[in-house]
Amino acid sequence: MEGNIVAAPTDIENPYDPLETLIKKVDSLPPPSPLRCIYRVPYRLRRVREEAYTPRVISIGPFHHGNEALKAMEDHKTWYLKCFMARTGSKLNDYARKIKAQEKKLRSWYGETIVRESDEFVTIILVDAIFVIEFLRRYADDKLQDKNDCIFGKPRMVEDIMTDLLMLENQLPFFILKDLFDPNMIEVPSVEKLSIQFLHKEFSVGITTFGGMLVEDLSKKIDPSKEEVQHLVDLLRKLWIAPLSNEPSMTKQRKSATEKKKSATAPGIEKLQLGGVKFKVKSDTNLFDIRFDKGILMIPRLEIGDATEIILRNLIAFEQCSTTSDDYYISDYVSIMDELVDTPKDVELLVKNKIVKNDLGGGDHALSSLINRLSTGIIYDSTNFYYGDLCGNLYKFHSRQCNHIWAILWRDYFNTPWAIISFVAAVVVIIFTAVQTICSIISLK
Repeated sequence: MEGNIVAAPTDIENPYDPLETLIKKVDSLPPPSPLRCIYRVPYRLRRVREEAYTPRVISIGPFHHGNEALKAMEDHKTWYLKCFMARTGSKLNDYARKIKAQEKKLRSWYGETIVRESDEFVTIILVDAIFVIEFLRRYADDKLQDKNDCIFGKPRMVEDIMTDLLMLENQLPFFILKDLFDPNMIEVPSVEKLSIQFLHKEFSVGITTFGGMLVEDLSKKIDPSKEEVQHLVDLLRKLWIAPLSNEPSMTKQRKSATEKKKSATAPGIEKLQLGGVKFKVKSDTNLFDIRFDKGILMIPRLEIGDATEIILRNLIAFEQCSTTSDDYYISDYVSIMDELVDTPKDVELLVKNKIVKNDLGGGDHALSSLINRLSTGIIYDSTNFYYGDLCGNLYKFHSRQCNHIWAILWRDYFNTPWAIISFVAAVVVIIFTAVQTICSIISLK
């Protein structure tokens, strides 16, 4: 039967060598781009609330393009493109050539390799970039809004679009918006101004968010010649932290915390109250300016609404991924609020002192859970923690036993005017009785 043995077929001309394939792949693989600034959200953050990072209505950029749940908006984006071209008299090919010339740079701004053919990639960027510009124009000028537009007309999806535009995975490099934006055709000074007007109006978490600064003042703080805007999430973060440049003591606070290596933990609000700490709302400064002085903890007012969690989560995700800065102002702010809020009672005290305004519904328990969840997955450097000095000072004050005693006495015995009157009356009676007793003893002698 030897003649029936057949050798296994081999491809002599094209042998497959796994090692050789790996070597070729390693040799051709470029290093991570130093320009990358648009990222997939890390799993440690995403797992806490997936929907906070996933667009609900519209895809912008290549990451979520083609998602079945978002395809309904593709025709609407194309309609915006058509309206834009008709109004400005622009030529589609001119815009396509501009994007094609920047394709390599555009790809390098994403945190992972974009596996899409050149023509498809250019088309995605073109349609989405014009959509963002047209949306900002219509948002700023209601004369451009159309009753047949499902975004600004019925069923009015503008709120859904706005939050989708502020998701980290749903971003376009800002430079391409600037390249496609022609002020002569669009009759607006710049796409930066349009974006700042939009963000200033819609993405605040209270009157202290921008330090009370007007749009014009904020625009002056964003200097493209000194620091390039990377995308809309980056621009919003820059606007939020812009007031910090007016607070030299804030930089000093961080430097001091770094030098002394203070703790990154603090007692909760209720514990601080029992330790004798008083609370005061600050309304004349920036959101991050939390201070402790002479037993008073001063915290800027925070308003929490339906979109607050999405905004904060995506700003935090950007800070956690960014390779261009070691400052984690928003991550540190959320972390210190998490330290101060351990229980619903802590939230109750913050609301009572008008430091937090809860527009969520669901009560103190729901809000305390939200604040605690926000910090899950955040990685921070305790030696560079923005509120390091604050934490140290709070612990020092809290640890003094006499403060606890006085606070408990005040809470239990002097919590109302009638309690104070009763206490004073009791003291007077005791003193009067003591005097009577002493007089009686003296008279017996």
